Amino acid sequence: MTVFVAWSPAGFDDELVGEATGPWHEVRRVAAEVLLVDADETLSKVYHQLKWSLPDDAPLLVVPSDGPGKNRGLPAGTTSWLRARG
Repeated sequence: MTVFVAWSPAGFDDELVGEATGPWHEVRRVAAEVLLVDADETLSKVYHQLKWSLPDDAPLLVVPSDGPGKNRGLPAGTTSWLRARG
């Protein structure tokens, strides 16, 4: 299982957030422009599913996370969610 960090200044639709709406187990929104994606699928599959949900000209960055990292000010429960997957 990998947690991917996805960013797009276009923001992401609410329909992506939650469980099993794409090639992933769960998607967690940490900001309008940032998602955390819990998936067993490849970076390419996650990237393309997110890309298809955005306007054609929207920038998109998707990177795998190698651990919970350091953070603050994220929505309640995010740090625990990351630790459970890292």
